Amino acid sequence: MKADEMWKVSTGKGVKVAVVDSGVNPDTPSLRGQVLVDHLANAVGYKATEDYEGHGTSMAEIIAGTGAGDGLKGLAPGAKIVPYRIATKGLESAAEATKAPALPEVIRAIAESDAKIISMSFTEDIERPEVLAAIKYAHSKGKLMVAGTGNDAATENYIGYPAAYPYVVGVAAADKSGTVGKFSEHGNYVDLASPGLDVPRWCDNTFRSYCTGQGTSQATAITSASAALIWSAHPDWTANQVLASLIETAGRDWAKDDPSTYLGYGLIRPRKVLEDSNFNPGAAGTDPLAKENARGVTGVAANNSPSPSASTSSQPPKDTSGGQTSAAGSSSDSSDDNTTMWVALGAAAAVLVIGGGAFAVVRSRRGA
Repeated sequence: MKADEMWKVSTGKGVKVAVVDSGVNPDTPSLRGQVLVDHLANAVGYKATEDYEGHGTSMAEIIAGTGAGDGLKGLAPGAKIVPYRIATKGLESAAEATKAPALPEVIRAIAESDAKIISMSFTEDIERPEVLAAIKYAHSKGKLMVAGTGNDAATENYIGYPAAYPYVVGVAAADKSGTVGKFSEHGNYVDLASPGLDVPRWCDNTFRSYCTGQGTSQATAITSASAALIWSAHPDWTANQVLASLIETAGRDWAKDDPSTYLGYGLIRPRKVLEDSNFNPGAAGTDPLAKENARGVTGVAANNSPSPSASTSSQPPKDTSGGQTSAAGSSSDSSDDNTTMWVALGAAAAVLVIGGGAFAVVRSRRGA
């Protein structure tokens, strides 16, 4: 992504990214001084600075890690992280789970904060009206919401929420050549693709060593960081304009008006925005995903057909269809980043999955 070149223009300074995950450990060398917990996060982000999985901390470092102490340096090291922790299976007791805030409450709290970006590296297989209402509220407050599409394409390819909600940017995972991962969920709710294979992450919540992982979780974090770089360079832009710039400059080998169900509008290239000081992001009030948001989720394919690749060169992408007919990663690789999260829904429970993977419980799946 030529980060060194982008950092000459922007490091993400002045932009706060809300990370909704398993919590964020602010004491890793790479995150010292990078994690902010405002009064709203304290109110709803139960023990937001304790990470019992290591996942949320990994996502935070991918976004805004400084690289100190041989730690992971994120794509937007000048940005700040605001952690929000939601109830997951990894909580030590049911009593702790009941104290944790519900996802709609968290999203509404972030909507009232000064965080510009909401990064959500998790999925669930049901559409919930209370979450959709919170998403719409956050959109009305000008937030840019990013979520991974999920990691289960090799076995089921379910519809992944919150990525499939309107006003949420659904992100697929691709390798360094722009080829989509075999595990990456596909459907018409995929809006963009981002690097998501062979990305460092903490091995576990002991924070002793890094492992190599893959998933739409990492792709989500890198997309959120890319948006932070652009928003920092153009603080007067709206969420619509930041997203429009990512869509316009995405690498693709197909027509822009015919997005791929695997890679959406293409592989993000934030440097193409940053290197053009006169870049025109379009009208502030124009939703670049208006067509998708109005249509909703349709035609999700539950198969493992070959997937295309995106153009990642610095040259303008070709206006042609097709591309490579290969997919990166094996079906077994999808377990690298497969941690199950639970969210309480009254007396029942639904399953959230950090980055995707197999569900312990499946409820109310909407048909394609």
